[in-house]
Parts: sequence; C-alpha cells; structure tokens
Amino acid sequence: MHLADITSALPELALVATALILLVMESATRPHRDLLAPVALAGLGLALIANLSSSSNGAFFSGMLQLNAFTRYLSTLFMVVTAAAIVVAIPYLKRTLEERGEYYSLMLFAAVGMNFMVKAQDLTMLFLGLELLSIPLYILAGFYRNHSQSNEAGLKYLLLGAFSTGFFLFGIALLYGSTGSTAYELMADSIRTGADLSRMLTLAGFGLILIGLGFKVALVPFHMYAPDVYDGAPTAITAFLSTGPKIAGFTALLMLLTVVFSGSMAHLWKVLWVLSAVTMTVGNLSALRQENIKRMLAYSSVAHAGYLLMAILVTNYDSAFGMLYYLVVYSIATLAAFGMVSLLEHDDAEGVTMSRFDGLAGKSPVLGAMFAISMLSLAGFPPTAGFLGKFFIFNAALDAGYTLLVVIAVLNSLVSVYYYLRPIVGIYMRPADTATGEERITIPRVVVPVLVLLVIVAIGAGIYPAPLVRLSAVAISAIL
Repeated sequence: MHLADITSALPELALVATALILLVMESATRPHRDLLAPVALAGLGLALIANLSSSSNGAFFSGMLQLNAFTRYLSTLFMVVTAAAIVVAIPYLKRTLEERGEYYSLMLFAAVGMNFMVKAQDLTMLFLGLELLSIPLYILAGFYRNHSQSNEAGLKYLLLGAFSTGFFLFGIALLYGSTGSTAYELMADSIRTGADLSRMLTLAGFGLILIGLGFKVALVPFHMYAPDVYDGAPTAITAFLSTGPKIAGFTALLMLLTVVFSGSMAHLWKVLWVLSAVTMTVGNLSALRQENIKRMLAYSSVAHAGYLLMAILVTNYDSAFGMLYYLVVYSIATLAAFGMVSLLEHDDAEGVTMSRFDGLAGKSPVLGAMFAISMLSLAGFPPTAGFLGKFFIFNAALDAGYTLLVVIAVLNSLVSVYYYLRPIVGIYMRPADTATGEERITIPRVVVPVLVLLVIVAIGAGIYPAPLVRLSAVAISAIL
C-alpha cells in the first residue's frame, strides 16, 4: 500500500472516522444528542471537500479502485443525498424519540459502501461495497425496535438480501471460473478474445450477478420486498433507501456492461430489454391501486428502475449521460417527497394515505406546493427536471433503434400521471379531513432550507439545465 492509495481514500476515511466518533458519543454516559446530527453533517462536509479537492486519477489499491471525474461526480451525489436524508430525519427522530448515534453512523457506513461500489474495478471490491451498503440498511429498516412494522421490514429486507447476496457471490465464482480473474479489464479481455472457459458459464455468471444487483435496484421480479420495506421502515430511512442504493446499483451495472461485457454478448441485451419493459409496466400498474403514499412511491421507484434500465440497455454516450442526469433529478424529487411525507406522518400504524393530502393547501400552502412539484417532476411534466431526464433517456433509446421499448415507456409514463396527480388533486381540490383535527401544519425550521433547495433544483434543472448537463457530460466522458 502506497501513500497515493491512502490519499485516494480520504473521503471514505473521513466518513468512517466520523461514524466511529458518533458511536463513541452514543456510548457516553450522558450523550449529547443535539450534537449527533451536526457531527454527522460535519463528517460528510469533510468527505465532500476531500472528494472535490482531489485531483487524483487512475487505479489505486493494486487496480481494485478507480478514481476519475465519473467517480467524483457520483461520490458527490452520494454525500449530498446522505446529508439531505440526515437533515430530513432530524425532526422525525426527535418526534419519535429514536435519535441515537448509531442511526447516523450506519448511514455514513452505507455511504462508504456506495462509494466503493462506483469506484470498484474488481468484482471483489464491488461485493465488499455492496455488503457495506446493505448491512447498515438492513439494520436501519428495522431501526424502530418497538414497532412491529419496522421489525417486519428489517427482517424481510435481511432475508431477501441474504438470498440475493448468495446469487451475487455464486455469479462471481462462475465468472472467475470462466475468465480466470475478477478484475474488470482482465475479464473483458478474456471475454472479448474468446479465451473464457465457457460462454455459457460466463452468461450464467452475469445472470446471477444481475439478480444480486437487480434486487438492490428493485427490478421485476426481484422487487417484491420494496413496498413492504419502504412502508415498514422509518420514513426518513425510506427516503435514503429509495435513492442512494438505486444510484449505486445502476452505476455499478453500467460499469460492468460498459467495461466487461460491452459488445460481446448479444443475449444480454434481449434479457435487459424484457426486464426493462416488464419492470416499468409492473411498477406503474401496481402503483395505480395504492392508497398508502409510501407504497405508491415504492412501486413508482420500481417503474423508474425500468426507465433507468433502458438507458443501460442502450449503453452509449447519450444514454449513459441521460442515466446520470435522470439519477440526479429522480433522487432530488424522491428525497423531497419522502421528506414531506415524514412531516405528515402520525405515530400510528395507518401510515400516510391519499386522504391525508386532502386540503393540505389550506393547512400548509408551502408544503402542499412543494409536494405537488416533486410529484410533477417524478411524473415528468415540463418544465420540471424529471421531464428532461425522461427525454434524454427516451431520445437515446429511439436513436439506437429501440422504438417499441420507447413506445412502451411513453405509455407507462402516461399511466403514471394518474397516480402522481391523485395527491395533487387532494391538496388543491378536496376539503381537509376533519378527523385529523389539524388547523395548520408547521414545517420544522431545520428541514425548510433542504426541502426548498430540493424543490428549487427540481424546477431549476428543468428550466436551466446547462450546469447539470455540463457536469453529467464531463463525468460520463471519463468512462465512455
């Protein structure tokens, strides 16, 4: 190990050190809980500075990690998403009396895992990153020990995640047996030159790895955990669960297909075509029937996974650029939506149903308007950033000749308009539910700047997309 290896991992080291400090603070006789979130945010700030100030490019740790503009872009996104999820969680945790140091510590460890997943140039490192992301999420999903729904969510996520990990490891074993290596470049050379032991073994290995990553990003048919886990987990964790792991999973899959399997195995693209079409269709049709907003957003995230998989299927510069742009705007709108759902949630088992939004414009005009904008962005209405995200992906797929898949995606987007507009109709066109007994809803001051900023970006990146387009283009140029 060289000094350059250590400096290349400074963001991850900052996050790990902060996570350990938080655990020590929690173990103190009289923990100062008001300092937990600021310490976590300070650690993220240091990691972000180390990431943005780094000029290192190339391979580190014997070629297992790669640093370039692409990895820095995604690491920055992970830290911003984690910071936003932490701020959104502060009033939620204080209200439920569950604020503890290990909560923030686990989120930081998960952020380290996401960083390793996108920087990995070896299946071994990809697996380590995946597990470092997954294990904290299993715990966080069941973080509310006295809530049966949270316990159920954590257990389901753990059991199904363990099965998906088994598939992933078996896939690595098959690929190693077929190509003689777990390094991306060496595997690619073996597959490209036909030196792999068996083409069928290679296909089977990739298929098993696709199952493992498909579970993480909630592709059909590996999505069944999503509605139950999203609904049962603490809402603040659901905001993180629906964004960070999805970004990490799709970018890891993009790296595998562009570096290892690019242009060498035609059967892969047929499988991805079917998965994309089925995922977006099942996600949207299932979301139509939901009355619980968290379950609706869970199935919505499944549908968005189908759109994103279409970008990976095309696997060219335009589609990869569109995927990066889409991941950013999807994460922004989803974080904002779940953040606002956490403010509307009561401490009961019913959760936030569609009727909870009735008359929200009268109780909190700002909250109602922000939630409406986040729904419009997820639906892809112009001039929101969500519209441009879908446009970039659909246009790239159309140019690549995937006309039928684009038609399916457009029809699915039209279907999604119905369930995204349902809460907006309630906010502005229905009287308030008098059963709640609320006159006004107050937004905690600590989350106001974050929610406002997220909504501004959701609109601003659609009206003036040049800065985000430029950053995404520079990032994707580093790998394609």
